[in-house]
Amino acid sequence: MKDPILIVGGTSGIGSALATRCADRGHPVHVASRRVQSTCTAADDSAGITSITMDATVSDSVESAFQAATPDGRLAGLAYCPGTIDLKPLRRVSDDDLLEAFRVNVIGAVNVIQAASDALKAAGGSIVLFSTVAVKQGFPNHVVVASAKGAVEALTKSLAAELAPKVRVNCIAPSLTQTPLSEKLLQNETLAKGIADLHPLGRLGQADDVAALAEFLMGEKADWITGQVFGVDGGRSTLRLKA
Repeated sequence: MKDPILIVGGTSGIGSALATRCADRGHPVHVASRRVQSTCTAADDSAGITSITMDATVSDSVESAFQAATPDGRLAGLAYCPGTIDLKPLRRVSDDDLLEAFRVNVIGAVNVIQAASDALKAAGGSIVLFSTVAVKQGFPNHVVVASAKGAVEALTKSLAAELAPKVRVNCIAPSLTQTPLSEKLLQNETLAKGIADLHPLGRLGQADDVAALAEFLMGEKADWITGQVFGVDGGRSTLRLKA
């Protein structure tokens, strides 16, 4: 039997798509979320996906959930998917805004990885974290989210060095993707089309666009890749449509 995979924040969007992909590959998959009623849309014991309750920002909650997810002390992969989209101009950014973004994106990730590190080492596992195109590209009104996700990219490289050679750590930096997290932002069809047109590939991202790379990075075919930040962004971070 294959070692399990833990996906934190996998009840919808990218995490849910990744859970389905990993289960299809034969891994037992545990999807962790803060609320019992927030179950992964793909959660089905027969599909190899189960849900557990975890608040990644609370150490005791992480320890308890992790014991349930890894009874054999082995973990093939860990994806930390929680994120925030707090867009506002600098003049409106508060300490609380920044602290909440760092709590969800950085502190939660550190808590989970601390708990999982021994099990990941035992299985020669892989970690995938998530950033945003806004770290590399730079957009107005992104002070809060870009600061937190920039820290995630730095965390990725630090952990890749510290956990090598037994554990690989990589990061994916998507552009705007159609998930429940971005739903409010994309309610306006004109705005959504305008944002899509900013991408050289002419569309917004889909959850499975990102999940496909995450699945690859957690698999054996990526076993010489670590410490990298990969853009899945329709070309937005590197290409220009007009001079």
